Amino acid sequence: MQRATKIFHLEARETSHSMVRSIWRTTSAPHPSFISVAAAHWLVVFWKQDGRTHVTVRGPETRASAVPIPADAQFMSVEFRPGTFLPDLPVHSLVDGDVTLRRGVGNAVRLNGSVLEIPTFDDIEAFVGRLVREGLLVDDPAVRDALQGRPVDLSRRSVERRVRRATGLTLGAIRQIERARKAAALLDGGATIFDAVMRAGYSDQAHLTRSLKRFVGQTPAQIAREAR
Repeated sequence: MQRATKIFHLEARETSHSMVRSIWRTTSAPHPSFISVAAAHWLVVFWKQDGRTHVTVRGPETRASAVPIPADAQFMSVEFRPGTFLPDLPVHSLVDGDVTLRRGVGNAVRLNGSVLEIPTFDDIEAFVGRLVREGLLVDDPAVRDALQGRPVDLSRRSVERRVRRATGLTLGAIRQIERARKAAALLDGGATIFDAVMRAGYSDQAHLTRSLKRFVGQTPAQIAREAR
């Protein structure tokens, strides 16, 4: 099994929205499933199959997992930056999980009493803006600063509480996930396993292997072979 980036042809586009990490779309691939890599951010996936569009919110993921690929489907997603979250959805039940929103009338879905028009690939920012205006999507600057290593004028306990509220994860867990993603990116870019150990801050190759198997779903050797 392979990671999504190795299976799908992802068409991404730039965005200037401060809460959005990325916007992309793709179509089904001829594989039964893919590896979903651990991540600290939320995302909304719009997927269409048999003429019907579904809207699914996925929460942060603490480990790599296998996700089935629906046949003959189109997908579009907006990924939010860590620290951005939907306060009306239960974050702790969405960690390593997802929820599909109820359909509204026509081309719309419902979220906490609001009826939201499903966007196109080119106007997802308008959809995000509607979420923000109605208080359905919020951003905690203290969480963003803490995750980026900037000083925060709060006690450590307060920071941890706000990080948990926004992500359902601890700061320590997020840093482990981000380190594993960095190591995988290094290997994808052609770095040797030894280089990945040193540059991502692991104690040795065994430490790197345990981390990547948990968070990325592959060993360093498997990732390096794919890169070649």
